[in-house]
Amino acid sequence: MANEKVKIFDTTLRDGEQTAGAGMTTQEKLELGKQLERLGVDIIEAGFAASSQGDFEAVSTLARELRRPIIASLARANPNDVDRAWDAIKDASKPRIHVFLSSSDIQIMHQLRRNREEVMDMAVTMVSRARGYCEDVEFSPMDATRTEPEYLYTMLEAVIKAGATTINIPDTVGYSIPSEFALLIKGVRENVPNISKAIISVHCHNDLGLGVANSLAAVQAGARQVEGCINGLGERAGNASLEEIIMAIDTRKDLLKVYTDINTSQLYRTSRMVSDISGFPIQPNKAVVGQNAFRHASGIHQDGVLKERQTYEIMDPLAIGWPSGNGVVLGKLSGRAGLRSRLEELGYKLEKNELDQAFESFKSLADKKREISDRDLEALMSEHFRADVEQYSYALDQVQVSCGDHEIPTATVRLIGPDNEVYVDASTGTGPVDAVYKAINRIIGVSNTLTEFTVNSITEGIDALGEVTIRIQNNDRIYVGRASDTDIIVASAKAYMNALNRLITLGEAGKQSLTGIPNP
Repeated sequence: MANEKVKIFDTTLRDGEQTAGAGMTTQEKLELGKQLERLGVDIIEAGFAASSQGDFEAVSTLARELRRPIIASLARANPNDVDRAWDAIKDASKPRIHVFLSSSDIQIMHQLRRNREEVMDMAVTMVSRARGYCEDVEFSPMDATRTEPEYLYTMLEAVIKAGATTINIPDTVGYSIPSEFALLIKGVRENVPNISKAIISVHCHNDLGLGVANSLAAVQAGARQVEGCINGLGERAGNASLEEIIMAIDTRKDLLKVYTDINTSQLYRTSRMVSDISGFPIQPNKAVVGQNAFRHASGIHQDGVLKERQTYEIMDPLAIGWPSGNGVVLGKLSGRAGLRSRLEELGYKLEKNELDQAFESFKSLADKKREISDRDLEALMSEHFRADVEQYSYALDQVQVSCGDHEIPTATVRLIGPDNEVYVDASTGTGPVDAVYKAINRIIGVSNTLTEFTVNSITEGIDALGEVTIRIQNNDRIYVGRASDTDIIVASAKAYMNALNRLITLGEAGKQSLTGIPNP
């Protein structure tokens, strides 16, 4: 029998954004959506349209702008959510409404506070309502792995009769183990009479570190859609990492007998973009996309790879989109052509005006550093990306600091406001960064609490770029900011401005956000 296709359902923009401390603007979601389209995912869950006006606008924007993938919006099993989801995705070339409802006794009893019959009726009624809007309807019985099997089978049969075309089996709390999850999928195939009318999907959380393993076990058992997030983002310990699932399927076609339509050469770029937008760094030993994924320290391994790559590498890093390292050294004498070529190898496709802007920043950086590495270029493009996609209210124009072991740290900052007026103020602090932040606060006047401050070196050497990641809290919401510079104080100021502008932008968009929304 010919190999069958597994559809890839990306929920980075919805479930990934629910990661504690993450948050995306509409423009950031659009840019990431375009990258997911280049990656070749089949379905993009663009958000939860009913959760806030900001999410509704983001889902609507992606539905209008992205034409190749299916665009889905999540909806609870109530009329307002379903209606709102349709309003957001109705302009999509391929719209999908994704309805979810708790099915386990523990959630029915303690969260929904209803009985099984009432829950069954809610599921059927809302799937039917969604099907009245569009032909592509997905249904998720939340906490399926802790649901009594016979009740689960009955519910799935009923919602398929009501019009569901995809049945998603979520391991909502990451409870299952691979052999058990495979048996559940097998049970669904054998005990739901009309299951042939729907695609079986899986959505695995990673609470026990088994999200990817469970997803692959489900594929072996007959699931033909897999849901997850790039870099494994998501609630609590996150979701199954899509890049790992994709490369496992690609690498082990001999065993799994399935394929995807993913352009794997876009995985590296997609992973870096998600990391930059979310503010969550990729751990060095992360499978497939981590910095050490294709590095060899052992002499035995180095000897083997030099003789034949496949002795210790089961994947070709170039197939994932890792930079090839073609030997071209970029510096202050390099021109636009050299920069464009290197950026294209790293996955950046720039228009002329974008290249001109990037070249100016490149030359400025080259005046500070003798040689520009790939990681420097990635950081430089991240800076441009943040400046381009964020709806800035204030821009950092200048920062000056005076400090020392016998001086009181003092900072002066100059900001350009949304009205293009110049604002200048100064402050002292316990250290230079504290002084800078207090000076900025005096100008902007938005209350917040700094909850995290992290500094990392992007490259090696005394002239290395330093990257600062911060998180600030306002009204129980967390906003992330990132920036890089050869001057760590400047990077700290830029990162703080990045977080504050997110607070201003996302705070306004999220004022109507619903709280306590469960997650499939």
